[in-house]
Amino acid sequence: MAVWAIGDLQGCYDVTQRLLEKINFDPAADRLWFCGDLVNRGGQSIETLRLVHSLREQCEAVLGNHDLSLLAVAERTPDEQRRVNPDLQGVLFAEDAPELLAWLRGRPLAHVDRKLGWMMVHAGLAPKWTTHLAEKHAREVEARLRGDGYRKLLKNMYGDGPDWSPRLQGSDRDRAIINIFTRMRYCSPRGRIAFEHKGAPGTQPPGLYPWFSVPGHAPRDLKIVCGHWSTLGLFIGHGVHAIDTGAVWSGKLTALRLDGEDFQLVQVPGRDVPAPAPRQRPPRHGNKPHGNHGPRRHEGGRAPEGQGQARS
Repeated sequence: MAVWAIGDLQGCYDVTQRLLEKINFDPAADRLWFCGDLVNRGGQSIETLRLVHSLREQCEAVLGNHDLSLLAVAERTPDEQRRVNPDLQGVLFAEDAPELLAWLRGRPLAHVDRKLGWMMVHAGLAPKWTTHLAEKHAREVEARLRGDGYRKLLKNMYGDGPDWSPRLQGSDRDRAIINIFTRMRYCSPRGRIAFEHKGAPGTQPPGLYPWFSVPGHAPRDLKIVCGHWSTLGLFIGHGVHAIDTGAVWSGKLTALRLDGEDFQLVQVPGRDVPAPAPRQRPPRHGNKPHGNHGPRRHEGGRAPEGQGQARS
């Protein structure tokens, strides 16, 4: 038996199949952990989602920002859905869309296996969160996503603020938790996310740190595997294994074996032609979080990066 974590698929079905072949995946014995962002930009989102769904008894998958974006768009009118990109339309108007989307909505924000010694999230954890606290907050939002009020949550999740505080309530609390789990890259020592900075470490302004190396962050008793940050590339350090290596951008798709004592990494080339570059969001002016002034709804299939203007 082998347990493999796999980076962001982003609708790259052919690439995913090549990786599964290269790791000799045996559905009768092996397990797969998908780090989120199963869909969008790769041109084969419906095929990819069907593949992962078909492996649902053999896999764990956490929600990424692109997955949540798809779920939000699915609650809009058909006319609005036709304005998103063709890759997402292929999911939204598929005959099996209700089954696939219901399954996707049931995925967690964090997957934890304490016996194995690993936690999987899409993007990151707040500096002051232990793994136990992170799991607790993930379960809060997951319960609402799986409950009768999920449409309200998906409608109100957009926006860059507020900053996380344990005193937050309602939609502000849900939004802050979702942003941490699915959008975090850089933050301040107090945990304020710098959404506009998305390059490799060294490109950020002074006072910002990669989420996993913030001075004084809470101790973590599990190794963490994550995706989301393609410009970071493969990174292993600070107890974190970041494995989004930009398959959709003609980088690589990465699998990391989580069980066993020997470090084992397998990669295959990503898309032959990179996905079209997303439109850049305008720079923020000042320090006031603007997510409190109403949801920032995306169009054109862009994900909730603010909602979503960088490689992720």
